[in-house]
Amino acid sequence: MDPRLSQTSSPRKVVVIGAGAAGLVAADFSARYGAEVLLLEGTKHVGKKILISGGGRCNILPAELDESRFVTDSSRNTLNRILRSWPLTEQIRYFEHELGVRLVEEAGTGKLFPASQRARDVRDALLQHAERGGVRLCTDCLVTEIRSVNDAWRIEIRDAPAIHADAVIIATGGLSIPTTGSDGFGFRFAESFGIATAPRYPALVPVTSSDTRFTSLAGISIDVRISASSTRHSAEARGALLFTHRGYSGPAVLDVSHVLARATTEGDANARLRVSWLSHDELFWMDTLWHDSRGTAAGALRRELPERLVSTLMDVANVDASRTLAQLRREEKRRLLDVLLRCALPWTGDEGYRKAEVTGGGVLLSEIQHGSMECKAHPGLYFCGETLDVFGPIGGYNFFWAWATGRAAGISAATKE
Repeated sequence: MDPRLSQTSSPRKVVVIGAGAAGLVAADFSARYGAEVLLLEGTKHVGKKILISGGGRCNILPAELDESRFVTDSSRNTLNRILRSWPLTEQIRYFEHELGVRLVEEAGTGKLFPASQRARDVRDALLQHAERGGVRLCTDCLVTEIRSVNDAWRIEIRDAPAIHADAVIIATGGLSIPTTGSDGFGFRFAESFGIATAPRYPALVPVTSSDTRFTSLAGISIDVRISASSTRHSAEARGALLFTHRGYSGPAVLDVSHVLARATTEGDANARLRVSWLSHDELFWMDTLWHDSRGTAAGALRRELPERLVSTLMDVANVDASRTLAQLRREEKRRLLDVLLRCALPWTGDEGYRKAEVTGGGVLLSEIQHGSMECKAHPGLYFCGETLDVFGPIGGYNFFWAWATGRAAGISAATKE
């Protein structure tokens, strides 16, 4: 039975603030469960991050989900309960069978995209489905204040009358890519209500470097194993590293960048970035350097690595590229082996929220009911998506989180007695 048909009392009035990924799903589910829903967007456009994600193609979901890859300062048990509230198979079914967006897996990446390869089709399907369900949308509608009044909520709007609601869902995103309208409203609002938050930092962000030996390699992309570590945090990833004129990017770098960004915000000078080139292990390189007598050391490396990168690595190891393998001393081979397997990449910082795909930190999961996303201290107030202290790696993980938390908040806001 359609849940809307079982509604016997007056519909609850729900206001969703933020028409991004989490907000669109929250509004859709709140309406289908019988609420009278108003969706407020502070900019003139809906779902701007959806439109620019995946290079304009929108990586909707991962083909498989690894819960351990999400990052949070909150309880992992609570995190996992939320993740399991709307399993991947059900999310795929929602997009394909309810929204009519057929998904295809991109070869070799484990990412699901719309078959049309158009992010706009995803945004439009979400918005149209919500509006067909009765959601009213108001764009260019800037919320200036939210107050609790007699077990309900009063939302003040710039240049418009105030709105009253039984429930408010905060889906305003984080601080990343501010050109899309992300300004940290949800964090400021939460803290003004005494709701505990974890410190914010850019995540999935390109890393900067001033070392010309590496920035001169701009344009080279290579598969690596990479790790970032600081006094308190660490992360590892495998995938592509892209050298840029400003430093390093690519999926592998983005997935560990939060450790460095967080170290910067915390003033931790002990953060390090290390890379192992390609997938070869220590035995392979030892066999190459100690037992392969063919030609020069540089020549041996060029069989496996791009020429420009080889020149840089030889320089970092302080090994003469013209010398043969047989001529290298044991100490030189050890230095070269260390550069191949544990190369320290010099870095200076990151590109900040301007280039960060997501924001780390946010409302602690201990502040909300894990089954509903409702704030424990303020009934009728909900948080979802990037406002919460959770983010995942690239590959559709952060959309998964947005869809799951938006749905939970929408259903609870509509059905709570």
